[in-house]
Parts: sequence; structure tokens; C-alpha cells
Amino acid sequence: MGRLVYAVAASAVLCASGGAALAAEPKATVEGDMDADLRATIQRVVGDSDRPIENRFEARRRARAAAEDAIAVLRSEGYYAYTVSPDVSETDPPRPLVKIAPGPLFLIGEAGIEWRGEAPDSEAAVAARRAMNLSPGTPGRAVDVIAAEGRIVAEIQQRGYADAVAEPRDVVVDHADHSVRPTYRIAAGGLVRLDDLDIVAAGRTRPAWLRGLAPWTAGDAYSPDEVAELERRLLDTGVYDSVTVALAPPEKATANGRRPVVVSLAERKPRTIETAASYATVDGVGVNARWTHYNRLGRADTIALLGQYSDRDTRAEASVSLPHWRRAQQTLRTSAAAYRVETDAYDEDGFGLQADVTRRYGRTSYVTVGGSVDATRSTEKTNGALSALGRDLVTLAVLGDVMLDRSNDPLNPTSGWRLSARLEPTLIVGDTNLPYLRAVTQGTYYWALDKRAHTVVAGRLRLGRIINGSVDQVPASQRFFAGGGGSVRGFPYQAVGPRLADNTPRGGVSLLESSVEVRRDLTAKWGVALFVDAGAVGSSSVIDVGDMAVGAGIGVRYNLGFAPIRIDVATPVARRRGEAPFQVYLSIGQSF
Repeated sequence: MGRLVYAVAASAVLCASGGAALAAEPKATVEGDMDADLRATIQRVVGDSDRPIENRFEARRRARAAAEDAIAVLRSEGYYAYTVSPDVSETDPPRPLVKIAPGPLFLIGEAGIEWRGEAPDSEAAVAARRAMNLSPGTPGRAVDVIAAEGRIVAEIQQRGYADAVAEPRDVVVDHADHSVRPTYRIAAGGLVRLDDLDIVAAGRTRPAWLRGLAPWTAGDAYSPDEVAELERRLLDTGVYDSVTVALAPPEKATANGRRPVVVSLAERKPRTIETAASYATVDGVGVNARWTHYNRLGRADTIALLGQYSDRDTRAEASVSLPHWRRAQQTLRTSAAAYRVETDAYDEDGFGLQADVTRRYGRTSYVTVGGSVDATRSTEKTNGALSALGRDLVTLAVLGDVMLDRSNDPLNPTSGWRLSARLEPTLIVGDTNLPYLRAVTQGTYYWALDKRAHTVVAGRLRLGRIINGSVDQVPASQRFFAGGGGSVRGFPYQAVGPRLADNTPRGGVSLLESSVEVRRDLTAKWGVALFVDAGAVGSSSVIDVGDMAVGAGIGVRYNLGFAPIRIDVATPVARRRGEAPFQVYLSIGQSF
């Protein structure tokens, strides 16, 4: 049986090898004196075949097909005085050949635009000619000639001529001077001015709120970007299954000649109930349930109730989110929560109210301002006799948060950078009275080592500082801790930084974290990552880099299309406090 399996496996390998050899056989051999890049392009377009040639008739058929492919490449690259001859070799078996003399490269000559019907205004006509972007003397490639026509139409439409279309163009290929002179025939139509929204289906959404989202006023010239912006604003709310926003056809124009914009919304189900459960060796058991009501107020709002139980964080929370609040791209969020948090460093019971406003710029850059008030009772150990200290506090905080994102993807970046800063001026009153400032900033950078970004180097640096407060004065829940999946991998949650005599994490008033990760795609779905994380927490403004905790590890990535699932295994480079030899982390999205 073993020999049979071996024989089958060997046969499969031989068949595969033979198949690979056949697959590498070109359909036809390209011959002739030409540029190496042009030859490689023609050979690639001609392609390979995995079927052997049995007779001269089959060889001649393949040669003729390859010649047609070669002609298409030559014309697309600007060679119009070519000579292409299909042929068959005298060998046995016969081989298809394509003999090519490309001739001279034809260059772009004078290009022009011929307006059909009413011409656009002079400014739009000048912009259209500029958008054509065909410089005399450049190679007369067919793809460039065709693309120029698309740019002309797009530019005219962008300037309010919504009905602009291209009619058949006239391209003169002059063999006397080896030039290509295109003339584009464009029917611009009339300037279109926008009217109000024509709401076909709005469901529970209030029409007055919907009309307030339009980024134009009645009478403005048509702009495809502004029409698309309204569609994006509605989709960003997350309460609609589908959104369609389009300019009405000419026959729908109003008496004053304006064209309405047709809006159709398909709303998602008004309510959802979600449940989840988790288990981690460090965090223990966790379950939660979330009830969400969408568009209850008729303005793409979200109202949610959350109940959560876990060994670390148990809470009941109600929240309301109002997108495009008072102006577009601005979201108001309010919440109220009762919670109990239990960690190695402290326990805290509390009730809090929070409100913030986020102003978004682009897809992922934003500025947030807000405020919160929390009434809490916290229990922590003191540094002296290790006795429990309970404090009843009211915490008033103001928030300022800025994120500048210049990366190419929010969940799986391969190039660009991000920079964030967060300031929280805070006042605590009660058993302790203290004003202080908590500040955190983080920068990340992503560098692709190849054009297709199969290998990416990512780096992260995070700094934190609490000003006007010592470790003993600042509540434990507001101090800095490090360690865990989003911090220093290889160490448990809160395991990095100062400790009390009984090994309880104490936290600190300063923070330094850094990470370097090399990500490599192995296939379209699978990838790996190697990483090193380092971090330190200080009891004063000066961080003792000699107490830096360093973790290193390897991870596996499975690409879901929108983001990867990641599994990371990390170990401390130097174990000093009895940490476990390794930690395992499972999450969606890159670590930073």
C-alpha cells in the first residue's frame, strides 16, 4: 500500500512537471528586430499553450492568431507602419512563428476638439483642452488617444455640462511624417443647474433633514462630485441598506430649467439584537448583548442599549448617535453607563455621562471635542502596607482628540502614515481634589518594500504623560499601564511597569511604547508577520529605559477582503516577574 501511494504521488509530480513544461510553451515564437520591452509585451499577449502541435495546419492557425495579437499590440504602442507575417518553421514538429518589423514609432501631432452643437463657455473649453493632455512629440499610443477623450468629457461634466457625450472621433495616422493627429468631436449640451431633491423613497427618514444634507443650493451648476458626496454622506450613516442618488433626466427639468436630484433610500431593519461571548486565559469569560434601533428619530440616528458581563468589565450602557448633527460630517454622541471594572491594579464601580462631537475630514481624519462626568468608588492597594485604599470621586473631564490619517487603508494599511493626539484636562473632587492634564500622542508609519505591497514594514511610537499629578494622587483608572495585544505583546494586560511589593501593577504617569512589524503576503489569502514590541511605564516624568519590557513574536494573517484575521504568538525577550513563556492574541485588523 505504501509503494502504491508513493507511485501515485510520484506520477502526480511528474504529470504536474510535464503540465508545467507544456504550459510554458509559447503559442508562437516572436522574431524580428525590435525593442526588448516591445518584444516582451507582444510575447506576453500572444501567450502560452498547454496543447502540443500535431500538424502544420494547427501550427499555421496558431501563427495567424498570434499575428493578430501582435498587430493589436503594435497599434496600441504607436507602431502603425508595421509588417507582420505569420509563418511555420520547417522543423518537426512544426513551430508557429510571427515575423515582425515594427517600423518607426508614430508620434502625437496636433490634437484638437471640435464642439458639436452649442459650445461650452470659454473657461470650460480651455479646461477641456488642458485635460486632453496630449503633448506633441509623445508616442501615439492608442490607449492614450482614447483616454484623452474620456478626460475631456469628464472635465466638461465636472463644470456643469452633465449631458456631455463624445461622438465618433477622427484620428489621422499620417505615414508621411509618422504622426497621429486626433480630433475629438464632443457634444457638450447646455449648462445644467441643480434644483431641490426629488425624494422617491425615504422610509422613516424626515425629508427636511434629508434636504439639509445636500452640498449644493438650488441654482448651483451641476457637479458630479457634489451629487456623489450626498450619496456618500447617506451611506456613511450605516442605517441604509442601499442609497441611490442621481441627476434627473432632461425631461424632468423644472419650469425654470433646473434639474432635480433623485434620491431613493432602502432602509435597513429598524431593530437588531446582537449577542457575543468570549473567553481568554487572562480576561476570563465574557458575554454581551446589544439592542440597536435605527432611524427612530427620522434623521439616520442610532439608539443602542448594551449589557455586558465579564471577569474584567461589566456594564450597562445606553447611547445615542446623531450623524450630520447641525452640519454635514459632524456626529454627536451621548451615552450613560453604569459599570464595574476589576483588574489586577484596581477595582472601580461607577456611573458616567459623556457627550462628544466629532468633525470628520475625509474618510478617517477627524477632530473630536467633548466632556464627561463620572462618579466612582475605586479600590486599590497603596505602596506602603499594601492595604486597600478606597476613594469616592467625581471626575470632570474635557476631551480634545485629533487624528490625521494619510494611510491608504483604515484596516490594512500598506503605505502612508497616521498621527493622533489626545488631551484630557481633568478635575477630580471628593476624597482627593486635584486638577491634572492627561496627554497621549501616537504616530504610525507604513512602508511597502515592493510595488504590489507584498512586504510591508510598519512602525509605531506612542507617548503619554500626566502633568500635575503623582502616581498616588491620580486615580488608578487614569494612570498609564502597558502590556497586552494592543500594547506590548508577549506580556499580559497591565504587566509592564512599576509594581508593588506583592507584584500588583501600580501604573504610572508617563508612558513609552514602540513596535516594529514586518508583514509578508504568502498568497492572496495568507500572510505572516514578525514583530518586536517594547514599552515602559514611569512613576515620574522621566522613564527608566533600563526597565523597558521587550516582546517578540510571529503572527499569521488570513485576509477577509476588508481586513485580516490575525493570530499572534509573542514571548518576553527577558522574563523578570514570572510572566508566562508566551501569550496568544486573536483579533480582526492589523495590530496598528
